[in-house]
Amino acid sequence: MIVRTLKDCENSPRNIDGGNWKSVRMLLREDNMGFSFHITTIFANTETPIWYQNHLESVYCISGEGEIETVADGKVYPIQPGTLYVLDKHDQHLLRGFSDMQMACVFNPPLIGNEQHNQDGAYELSAEPVTG
Repeated sequence: MIVRTLKDCENSPRNIDGGNWKSVRMLLREDNMGFSFHITTIFANTETPIWYQNHLESVYCISGEGEIETVADGKVYPIQPGTLYVLDKHDQHLLRGFSDMQMACVFNPPLIGNEQHNQDGAYELSAEPVTG
């Protein structure tokens, strides 16, 4: 059994600062579950271009408000508590926070832990594992 608290993960190398966001990576590839689980905060008044070419992601909004825009067709979807969006086609998108949004995120394949977005807004598959 794996038991971790958000507080413990926030005070460890699992807490990653991405500039417009911070991601507390509570479950990682090393945990051998086939997915990773994160609590991510998207900061207010930010826009982040993202294109997960190597991962599928589902995101559930716990708190805050914002929107997501799909680049291919320009569709804009509001995000508020209770909203789930799933990037099931490696969708290139713009994520905007109107207020700080706390999100629960699941990635497949799982992240190693220290990934940052590359110039395309993707996570690479070759990062070194985080310990802690």
